[in-house]
Amino acid sequence: MLLRIFLASLVSVAATNGQQEPGTPTTNGLPSPSSSSSSSSSSSSSSSSSSPSPSPSPSSSPPPLLLVSFDGFRADYLQRYHMPNLELLYRGGVLVEELTNVFTTKTFPNHYSLVTGLYAESHGMMASKMYDAETNKTFSLMDDKDPFWWNEAEPLWVRALDSNYSTAAAMWPGSDVAIRNRTATHFLPYNSSVTFAERLGNISAWLKGSEQDGGVIFAALYWEEPDRSGHMFGPDNTTAMAKALKEVDDNVGLLVSELRRAGLWGHINVVVTSDHGMTQCSAQRLIRLDDCLDPHNYTLVDLAPVTALIPTQDPEKVFSLLDKCHPHMTAYQKKALPERLHYRNNRRVQPIILIADEGWLIIQQGDKLPTLGNHGYDNTLPSMHAFLAASGPGFRQGYRTAGMKSVDVYPLMCHLLGVPPAPNNGSLAQARCILSGEGCVDVALVAGVVVGVLLLLTAVTCLFGLMKPRRARGPVPFQRLQLEEEDDDDDEPLLG
Repeated sequence: MLLRIFLASLVSVAATNGQQEPGTPTTNGLPSPSSSSSSSSSSSSSSSSSSPSPSPSPSSSPPPLLLVSFDGFRADYLQRYHMPNLELLYRGGVLVEELTNVFTTKTFPNHYSLVTGLYAESHGMMASKMYDAETNKTFSLMDDKDPFWWNEAEPLWVRALDSNYSTAAAMWPGSDVAIRNRTATHFLPYNSSVTFAERLGNISAWLKGSEQDGGVIFAALYWEEPDRSGHMFGPDNTTAMAKALKEVDDNVGLLVSELRRAGLWGHINVVVTSDHGMTQCSAQRLIRLDDCLDPHNYTLVDLAPVTALIPTQDPEKVFSLLDKCHPHMTAYQKKALPERLHYRNNRRVQPIILIADEGWLIIQQGDKLPTLGNHGYDNTLPSMHAFLAASGPGFRQGYRTAGMKSVDVYPLMCHLLGVPPAPNNGSLAQARCILSGEGCVDVALVAGVVVGVLLLLTAVTCLFGLMKPRRARGPVPFQRLQLEEEDDDDDEPLLG
């Protein structure tokens, strides 16, 4: 009886821990776009949008939230390099050692997933280069301001406006685009020549606010390193990466110092994370498409570790040639893309997708290595994973956990801000563990305890069975079995 009560309690706790927040579906279909009730905002290079919503009074507002991304920060950089400022931040808060991102493991898809909680097939930002057959539009990183590409989702800096909050974004992908006719209250258009200190200065001022204008409740800040150095030198170049990561760590120190100067540190929740990792490439690991089929047979949309193309000849024949092209490249027809990638249910996915193995690069021809480091590969690879560190009144102190999904960051941030989340693919089940005052149970640990208790009880039962004294049993006297009258015919001899 006691065992039943114990097991029932463990199962109940584990089930409670695995429950999702209401309104956070895990289906992979596209969420229905919601219409915006706000007036259009300017998408010009101005640092603020039109008519910001008035902020609630300080007494009714949650602590502000600052989301910072260091592009291309591979999870294991934390173990491979000394980063005292970042370590100081998460030792006083929380560290998620590996953040499993979305496919493809590229900058734009993953930054949009962080602020929407959606897989790429749901938010529509599929890759660095895209083509939409219905409109004949193309997308590239150099021409990314058309709201058409962003309107399938609503980032948090827009979502929070509906809660009467002011928001800000400094060079986060999409932050200077009028998404569903709205931008953040304040934003900086992308300019790689603007230093981290300058970006941070704007964010700090917007968070602090003024007597006339209350501070923003949510801000997002983007920085290009260590991605830039990872591409240029490769993640295995320890000298170059140590220099790039020291700069990143110095910027973390600058971030904390600036928040202290502004009187915000200790009163603000800070989340530091990244979009993807990086892996080493080599001129000996090139896959040439022209070795497999004539370039007249296809139109190339994107060329990278994940390549997208449109057949111009017989699609089945083109696919057959690509399917046998190279042992380190897997060819997929759109309909056959693995469900776990959450990548096939969008019209912007091209008819044929090619995925290279880790460290291999797909090119059209020649022997030139595009970059010494790259990303975009399968999001199950540890080399593609990012990290997450956080500190502030909303987070536990001195807590580490092995992993979390990047789509879970959005519902986590909405929870901290008290903003109703839009439909998303994330869940608070795992993220609750890093929140202050929130209880959570490690389901794997619970399962281990249950198995251990069962094994122990089985062993004890067997032991007692072996130790129990047995009574000597003498011969049992023969007794004739008395049969009922109706069964007497069974004693009749068999007839031949």
